[in-house]
Amino acid sequence: METSSVALLAGALSTSMFVLSNFPMLMRAFKTRNLSSYSFTHILFSNLGNAIHWLYVASLPFGPIWFLHGFFTVTTALMLVCYVRYRQPRARLA
Repeated sequence: METSSVALLAGALSTSMFVLSNFPMLMRAFKTRNLSSYSFTHILFSNLGNAIHWLYVASLPFGPIWFLHGFFTVTTALMLVCYVRYRQPRARLA
C-alpha cells in the first residue's frame, strides 16, 4: 500500500473515531440541557482556537482533516450556544 494511501486511511479512521467519541457528550448536553459540568472558558477558547486553526486547515488539500476540523468547529459552536442558552442563573450571595 502506498504511503499516501496509508496516511489517507489513517486520517479517515481517526476522524471517524474522534467524531464518534464526541457524540455521547453532545447527546447528553442536548437531552439534559445541563452544562454545569462544562467550563465556559474552555468552550470559549475552543471556539477561538478553532477559528484561528481554520487559517491552517484552509491551506491544506481537501481531505479528512477538513471533516474533522469542521466537526470540531460545529461541535464547539453548538456547545457554546447551549451553554449560554441553558445555563442556570447563579445564586446571589447575601
